[in-house]
Amino acid sequence: MAGIFDLVTAQEIGTYYTSNSSNTIPYLGATLFPPKKQLGLDLSWIKAANGLPVALMPAAFDTKATLRDRIGFTKIETQMPFFREAMKIGEKDRQEMNKAQGAANAAYMMPIINKIFDDATNLVNGAEVDNERMRMQLLSTGKISIVANGLAYDYDYEFKESHKETLLTTAKWSDLVNSNPVDDIRRWQDSIEDDTGVRPTNAVCTRKTWNYLMNNQKIKLDMNTQNGQNIILTDAMLKTYFQTKLGLSIAVYNKKFALQDGSSNLFYPDNTFTLFPDGNLGNTYFGTTPEESDLMAGGTDAQVQIVNTGVAVTTIKHKHPVNVETIVSEIAMPSFETIDSVFIAIVA
Repeated sequence: MAGIFDLVTAQEIGTYYTSNSSNTIPYLGATLFPPKKQLGLDLSWIKAANGLPVALMPAAFDTKATLRDRIGFTKIETQMPFFREAMKIGEKDRQEMNKAQGAANAAYMMPIINKIFDDATNLVNGAEVDNERMRMQLLSTGKISIVANGLAYDYDYEFKESHKETLLTTAKWSDLVNSNPVDDIRRWQDSIEDDTGVRPTNAVCTRKTWNYLMNNQKIKLDMNTQNGQNIILTDAMLKTYFQTKLGLSIAVYNKKFALQDGSSNLFYPDNTFTLFPDGNLGNTYFGTTPEESDLMAGGTDAQVQIVNTGVAVTTIKHKHPVNVETIVSEIAMPSFETIDSVFIAIVA
């Protein structure tokens, strides 16, 4: 019967992950910044405004890193964030596998193997969480902030300050009576079109921000006037209203991720509203991890399989004690070539 080294391999884990994630709904950021693979990964490859490379801005050592919008990493590799996590099969699982092998019954073995594969899948999913956090930081702030090991880095994409606005006092959308979101959005669309010739036709916000629009008195009055009667507003009706009124399609994005402290956090922040044009906004670039470049050629007890375009799944054999270590790593960062055609507003 097959041993542990035959059953828990990078190829088997990669196949398991791919087959089980094929029907998963992709993150919003993955559709706006589709994946792209390249050899290595240097800042000169990552473009922001006008095709210029992104600037890496080291932060002061004593700056406080907040859990909400800072992303942890292992180290800076070739000037880019390098994410890596690992897991080993525990002694208990190994003993269970030995017993199942002794029984010569694959039906006993597979639940144990699937559990190991599920743990590895969680590591791969964690890599994609980091990618989505970076993409949503870009879409909501124009920057990416990363901190770990006592160092903080800010990747400055040089977002135009004229394409940002913070609403004040009664203009805030949380003021449901006095605010006028339709006029605000039209003004922001005009600003981008005047500067670039491209009119934003898409927007993203969270459920909390969307509810400001759902309950806005001016919007309700306008919709009641159009229909000639009081209406019970639904998401679909409001989305149709904005499509008709402003040619705008709004995505309500409330997807969350969990941190190691057990807290859950939104990928895209509340009280923010981002306008952007049709098409790809950039790419999520995947570079070559050390595992891929150094171990994939063979000649070692390590095996490497690439999933999700650029995430390396590595299995390393340990003969004493008999064990397999699984490592998931990536070097990744989004580009933002359409940054000048995006408007970011803090609305409440």
